[in-house]
Amino acid sequence: MRTDTSPGTLPAREHLPAGDAGTPVLDVVIPVYNEEKDLQPCVLRLHDHLKRTFPYAFRITVADNASTDTTPQVAAGLAAELPEVTSFRLEQKGRGRALRTVWSASDAPILAYMDVDLSTDLNALLPLVAPLISGHSDLAIGSRLARSSRVVRGAKREFISRTYNLILRGSLQARFSDAQCGFKAIRRDVAQALLPLVEDTGWFFDTEMLVLAERAGLRIHEVPVDWVDDPDSTVHIVKTATDDLKGVWRVGKALASGSLSLDRLTRPFGDDPRDRDIQDVPKGLARQLVGFCVVGGLSTLFYLVLYSLFRQFSGAQIANALALLVSAVANTAANRRLTFGVRGRGGAVRHQAQGLVVFGIGLALTSGSLAALNAASSDPAHSTELAVLIAANLAATVLRFLLFRAWVFPDRDDSGAASTVVASNTPAGPAPAAGPTAPQAPRAPHSGPYAPLSQRPPAHPTPYDTTNLNTGPTTTRFRAGEAADGTWRDATTRSRTLRPHDTDPGEPR
Repeated sequence: MRTDTSPGTLPAREHLPAGDAGTPVLDVVIPVYNEEKDLQPCVLRLHDHLKRTFPYAFRITVADNASTDTTPQVAAGLAAELPEVTSFRLEQKGRGRALRTVWSASDAPILAYMDVDLSTDLNALLPLVAPLISGHSDLAIGSRLARSSRVVRGAKREFISRTYNLILRGSLQARFSDAQCGFKAIRRDVAQALLPLVEDTGWFFDTEMLVLAERAGLRIHEVPVDWVDDPDSTVHIVKTATDDLKGVWRVGKALASGSLSLDRLTRPFGDDPRDRDIQDVPKGLARQLVGFCVVGGLSTLFYLVLYSLFRQFSGAQIANALALLVSAVANTAANRRLTFGVRGRGGAVRHQAQGLVVFGIGLALTSGSLAALNAASSDPAHSTELAVLIAANLAATVLRFLLFRAWVFPDRDDSGAASTVVASNTPAGPAPAAGPTAPQAPRAPHSGPYAPLSQRPPAHPTPYDTTNLNTGPTTTRFRAGEAADGTWRDATTRSRTLRPHDTDPGEPR
């Protein structure tokens, strides 16, 4: 599982502004492998639908996954015929690899994809991307399992789909209803931060992306869709299901071990401008209390078992100290990961040292209680000792939570200092000129967080290289790790860390 410990958060969502820029608002990617028969009718139907119904500029990108038939030639012909169509050629297979490559290179603020068979009714496309354009959501998915969806497919696929989603809910605590529907969209600023964390390059790419986004607190919008199964689908169900289960295990293990840093994907509190200056709002207090109580209850049981065990061969004070020491180390580790969401090994030793200080306070309370009990009774019953220790631990628990929250695991900003401001996102404007006569640099057409939304022009330039590579004048060949500018890098593109104030009027978010 890939890790990225870069600090930072995503800026607050905003409605994409309207304007006259020619940059497409929507880039719809169609990943294909040996689809020479279905590709042309699919693209023509999608292009006609967008021309008639979508109010902004758009682009359709055919991502060819190393096809061995005439699919590249068909894609090149469509790109030459239709100005809104372009194509990518990748030399390796993998739907996830194709989506990552094209989405990383695209300049459109809204990125989507759909399967070439167009099993999903295209009337759901505008409802899919509208919440992303408006700033309401970060990702959007089509759901075949929603109550209002209308689906036509065989019993075998229905059973597999529902079973798979039940596995996701039970193992990864996923709350979205349909992970595998080939009809999804994402905001480009989210994709830039999220894609470097997604490892899978095949069919599990969707699920991994959604699970990480949900765990990071991003908003996923679900759209009920009408869906008709394609009987000629080339998907190998058994192999895909096996690979997906391996992916579930890998992602679940990474999340449980804390090897993923999802803090860089968090949003500030409130997307309304009136909410962005709110200060001193406790972050996750209710969830932390619940987690702390659960961990505390289990730790208390663990402590009592240890105390009873140590009491067999030592005195009450020694048994109490040993049991409290062992349970305190386990309690600190569990609260660090489960209650306060601290992932990775950074600071673990310091946290344990601070936890031992808290342990010392608990030891003083419980030892003092035992001393008081022994002063009151020369030979107290074992059950009485346990009752006194439970009462003392309840008192120490409240103090332990306060110390954990305020001292051991406080909310920290990027510099490591405790932070009381949880949301502040003042839009940054162009930097002032150095002097009264300093010349103003010409404003780029695509400046600001996003290019203004544009009404659909007759034609728009493509951002991709149009070098003739024997597959048509508007087809670019790509291999895993190759970017649009021809440079080479890791197949999973790393993106610059995003912070609420980290904006530059001269480049997109």
